[in-house]
This record gives sequence, C-alpha cells and structure tokens, in this order.
Amino acid sequence: MTHQDFHFEYHKTTFFGQYWQPETVKAVVIIIHGMGEHSGRYQNVAKKLTDNNFGVIAFDHFGHGKTSGKRGHNPSFDVVLESITMLINKTIVVFGNTPMFLYGHSMGGNAVINYALRKKNNLDGIIATSPMLKLAFNPPAWKLKLGKIMQKIAPSFTLSNELDSNDLSRDKNEVQNYIDDPLVHDKISPNFSLSFIDSGKWAIENASLLKKPMLLLHGTADKIIDYKGSEAFAKSTKKANLKLYEGGYHELQHDLCKEEMLQDILNWLNKQL
Repeated sequence: MTHQDFHFEYHKTTFFGQYWQPETVKAVVIIIHGMGEHSGRYQNVAKKLTDNNFGVIAFDHFGHGKTSGKRGHNPSFDVVLESITMLINKTIVVFGNTPMFLYGHSMGGNAVINYALRKKNNLDGIIATSPMLKLAFNPPAWKLKLGKIMQKIAPSFTLSNELDSNDLSRDKNEVQNYIDDPLVHDKISPNFSLSFIDSGKWAIENASLLKKPMLLLHGTADKIIDYKGSEAFAKSTKKANLKLYEGGYHELQHDLCKEEMLQDILNWLNKQL
C-alpha cells in the first residue's frame, strides 16, 4: 500500500491532501472531513478500505488542518463545493478511470449531499455519516444575529464553535486523541456556520432531486447533529439507505460501534460494485 501527500492551488489557497493506494484498486473513496478536524483523523477508515482493495483520497478543507488560510473560514459555500470538484479531478489523475464514491462526515456530510444534489458529477455513490442537516441544539439567538451581521461586514470573523469534545464519542481514548490533536481547532466563521445550516435545510427540502445511490449513517445519541435530519432526508428520496446506530455518538468512525459501521460501509460499497 502506498501513502502519498500532495498539494494543489485553488482560490488563492494551498490545499493539503493525501491518498492511500493498495496494490489492486477496485474503486476509490473520496473523504471529506468535518468541522474543526482534518483528513489525518481518517487513517482507521483508510486502513479498513485499503485492506479491502479500495483506494482512499482526502484533503483538508478551507481553514483546516494543513491547508493554508484563516482557521475556520471559507470564501463561500459554492467555493467549498468547487474545492470538492478539484479533489475529484485529482482523484482521476491518481487513480485513473475507476469507480468513485464520495464520503463525508458531519459538515463534510452536508457538503457531499449538497454536491450530489447541486453539481453534475460522475460519482458512483455517496456516503454521509452524521451529516450536518439539522443541529441537535438551538444556537443562541444573539449568536445567529451577530453571525448574519458579521457575514455581511466581516465574513472572516470567527467565534468558538463551543463543541463539547465529550459529545464526539463514547470512547474516552478517542475523545482524548481529539483534544490532544494539534491540528484540531474550534474556530468557525459565518460562512461555515450559517451557510451550512441553510444548506442542510435546503438539502432535506430537495432530497427528491437525488440521482445517485446514498448511504446515510447516524447515531441516535448524537448531541451535535440531530439524526432526525438524516431520517427526514431518507424519507424524501428512494435513493438513500439509512442506518441508525442505537446510542451512537457523533463520530461513528471513532465510537464504540466503529467496527460495525466500517463493515456496513464496506458491504454497501461492494454491493454498489
């Protein structure tokens, strides 16, 4: 198995990316990470997939990980979607003409769902884990109001996302790994918060537009993103298959059910092929 870092330029930003390539590649999975984290936190996902002859490629979002730019900020929602197109183009360069699946977690889950709904693509399917379609809490009214004002006059203004790391996983070791990770941050600008809240609602309302097969995975004890948003999306399209993990927290790939969840992804991928 080959592991390689790469960089590309887009929208005055130097993006960091990496890929894992097994000797035999039957398809490739393109990973889009969540808010405040980075692509390096998906090594366990990459290992499960590469052990089963799936190539994996990922990058760090605008304002995240080893990608340049202000932490927690992006130029616009549409530019975020276009950065995914750039990653897909890089995937074709690295892996050639092979089936491609887009996999997004949380904020990245929102992004891949909206990508599938809004952008012409040659993807073979979409995987979204704990997708940010509906928050599991109501942000303070003053913060939403301030965000809307700042989005107009100072869009790169950031606040803390106030995420409680204990809500990520029932595995305390995984929570500590998150806390200790120097590339993890809690910054968020209105272009990530407000834009993604709005696009999550839009995605649920337009789920019927989905043309590609989709696997939705969500934990019923997710205190960050409400699993009922995933339920509402799945009920509005025949293309999506939803699996709920009873008692599962937000980061299923790092939760107590991670082995079951990764096997479910692998089974679904093989079924699509």
